[in-house]
Amino acid sequence: MKKKANILVIDDEEIMREVLRELLRSEGYTAEFAVDGKEGLSMALSRVYDLIITDVMLPELNGIEVLREIKKVNNKLPVIVITAFGSIKNAIEAMKEGAFEYVTKPFDNEELLLLISKALEQSRLLEEMDHLKTLVKKKYSFENIIGKNHGMIEIFKLITRTAQSRTTVLIQGESGTGKELVARAMHQNSPRADKPFVTVNSGSMPADLLESNLFGHERGAFTGAVAAKKGLFEVADQGSIFFDEISNISMETQVKLLRVIQEKEFMRLGGVDNIKVDVRIIAATNVDLKETMEEGRFREDLFYRLNVIVIPIPPLRVRKDDIPLLAHHFIEKYCEENNVQPPKLTQKVMDCLMQYEYPGNVRELENVIERAVVLNPGGTIGCDLLPESMRKPGPIRIPHPTIPSEGVSFKELVSNFEKDIITQTLKMTGGVQKKAAELLKMKPTTLNEIIKRHGIRLKD
Repeated sequence: MKKKANILVIDDEEIMREVLRELLRSEGYTAEFAVDGKEGLSMALSRVYDLIITDVMLPELNGIEVLREIKKVNNKLPVIVITAFGSIKNAIEAMKEGAFEYVTKPFDNEELLLLISKALEQSRLLEEMDHLKTLVKKKYSFENIIGKNHGMIEIFKLITRTAQSRTTVLIQGESGTGKELVARAMHQNSPRADKPFVTVNSGSMPADLLESNLFGHERGAFTGAVAAKKGLFEVADQGSIFFDEISNISMETQVKLLRVIQEKEFMRLGGVDNIKVDVRIIAATNVDLKETMEEGRFREDLFYRLNVIVIPIPPLRVRKDDIPLLAHHFIEKYCEENNVQPPKLTQKVMDCLMQYEYPGNVRELENVIERAVVLNPGGTIGCDLLPESMRKPGPIRIPHPTIPSEGVSFKELVSNFEKDIITQTLKMTGGVQKKAAELLKMKPTTLNEIIKRHGIRLKD
């Protein structure tokens, strides 16, 4: 059974309208009819159709004029033009104006039905592509980089300012902090959004294979190169290329990468011709690239080429005020993906999530929430659904006091250290004084007195 598409037929000949009426309805299509160009254009612009079939020779407005006006409003609506006597001039003009195809009178019924089927299929594919593009843009929009932490807000501002430029960007952050998500968001919110975004997993392949993938090769460049192949730089032309963990690239490949950044050209392996490309480079690293450079494992000239705009992504353990936001975001995400009702988070579970240190960062939190949603859809997420490591109280990390060369008041040093201990414990318990007092083995009234003495603001 064919898809029940709604088709508009514009033709001033009653016999032709009847022929098309029977032909289309026999195939399961619904059809509406207009007797002249003016009526047809009015219907086309005021109603929803999947396809339009129009004759060229029409009263009021001819078929080419109707086609032209329709395409101004909806360029993706397929239009098939019927022209008499095999007029090449009309056919060429129709194709120039955006017609899907033309047929000549008298036409073969099966040929027309095949043409209609192809036009509808192409239209469906275009709709799916638009839908996928919308989903991708939504998934990698800035709104999906969750955070209210002051440091994250400053990063959002930096990303927004940087996205519109073509400047090379270096994203620094531990594994699992969302470096690729930031890179994709930059691409999707840039003028290159409709061009390719290519990811290079820099540390997952040998140097010679990486170069072949980056720059491509000519036929016979090495054993097994039976045909020429484009590299990732050619694939990413006019778009963006993202180097994940760029510190792992060999020194030899770094030289060639530097040339592409400087000259915007390269040679395929085994080739002799320079290939020009326009590619924005976004790189990411989970190590201190400057330190790697100073150790002689990363080229200085490449480092300074990459180190134009640096976006530091903080680990989750230093932005714990974002954990509730992230947790609820992931609950919504995986409930939608699995078509289940959102479960509830108990306060005890949230306490566990807040006290954990997250060596795997945001990715680890996401995995924990996904598992809990799948195992208990629509119910209540209890501590039993969390990994054992999250159920154990985490250590409170207090910065070690430092003594400056000019000296410091011992009393002041101890006072500041005491304030840090109280502040960190309150952060760990979400500001709940009773729980903080239990962790510090003191009475709640004693803790409250210390809080007042140091002027600690609980809302912060």
